[in-house]
Amino acid sequence: MSTQSFTAIIYKEEDMYIAECPEVGTVDQGETIEEAIANLKEATRLYLEESPLPEIQQISGK
Repeated sequence: MSTQSFTAIIYKEEDMYIAECPEVGTVDQGETIEEAIANLKEATRLYLEESPLPEIQQISGK
């Protein structure tokens, strides 16, 4: 199993923290930053189980 890293953009909207993953398009929220990130991880995991991203080959500059 390979591991992928994704970006999480976090911002506060009224009394909730919103977390977005721009690479996948998932969004979730939480009352704390930690909760928003945990919820985003779960939402992204569930999304990728149903709609996996295509494998991306890394190109070496060598």
